Amino acid sequence: QVQLVESGGGLVQPGGSLRLSCAGSGTIFGFSRMGWYRQAPGKQRELVAQIFRVGSTNYADSVKGRFTISRDSAKTTAYLQMNSLKPEDTDVYYCDAVVLGADYWGQGTQVTVSS
Repeated sequence: QVQLVESGGGLVQPGGSLRLSCAGSGTIFGFSRMGWYRQAPGKQRELVAQIFRVGSTNYADSVKGRFTISRDSAKTTAYLQMNSLKPEDTDVYYCDAVVLGADYWGQGTQVTVSS
């Protein structure tokens, strides 16, 4: 059974940095796509960043130049380096991964940006 476990969330001051990790297990295949989404209470889940099998990436306009998505060589762990954090980045961040046509989600990690 494929599982995704996020870690690295927490409380940080504006302008600070955090690094999120998403560790995948339960598959011998690398994920064809891994990504990060975020969701605030009462709002729709929105894409933050994606990385594809070939290494190409996609970012939301609101995080371009501040966030960087990467992954390990086995394509089972993804990272999100978040710099220059703003209060509006406060959300629950979810990891998403696709393998053999199926989409999986982690349980989320809270990121709070506040002074």
